[in-house]
Amino acid sequence: MLALADQGVAEGTWLRAGRQVGGRGRMGRTWESPTGNLYCSTLVRLRPGDPPAHLLALVAANAVHALVAPSCDGQARIKWPNDVLVEGAKIAGILLERAGDAIVVGIGINVVDHPAGLDRPVTSLAAQGAADAEAGALLERLAQLFGHWLAVWRAQGLEPVRAHWLLNAHPTGTAMRVVQPDGETIEGAFDTLDQQGMLILRLANGGTRAIHAGDILLI
Repeated sequence: MLALADQGVAEGTWLRAGRQVGGRGRMGRTWESPTGNLYCSTLVRLRPGDPPAHLLALVAANAVHALVAPSCDGQARIKWPNDVLVEGAKIAGILLERAGDAIVVGIGINVVDHPAGLDRPVTSLAAQGAADAEAGALLERLAQLFGHWLAVWRAQGLEPVRAHWLLNAHPTGTAMRVVQPDGETIEGAFDTLDQQGMLILRLANGGTRAIHAGDILLI
């Protein structure tokens, strides 16, 4: 998709892979992509007046949550900055990459299978009882949902996107550990998202800390 972006492909284009042989796991983790899961990317072309590009992570999270929640008995929750969990187990992930005015939004959803032996719990739609879920059909619905939230982001800005994200995210007060890119570890409780989409962590001393990036573990 990054190559297509360089060639001028239009916003709204989607690509789906049956498998990925060169996927990159976060924090040095091994990447697995069994056949049947949904591996897809779309393209957003930034326009003058658009909200900050990194907030597209919230747009994508709202769309993915809306896609998987009906199959998970309402137990799906968004985890900052880029995961969707079901009862604490990861079912989907999101990654944004930028090239000029193009933002590539990559989304992976465990549909029929999920990896074993990881350092954190994972699940799939099949494991949640959605045995008939199919990646191609899910992509069609995901494209519709993403298009809806992208339009809201453009027309109304961050606030409605942020409000919906908060409604479907880990509740206020959720204990979490943050490992920042420089290796610093911070523990606290989820407080909110600020107007820049940063996570606000409530510390034990009553103060707060704004988190720009990090690996989050719910405690």
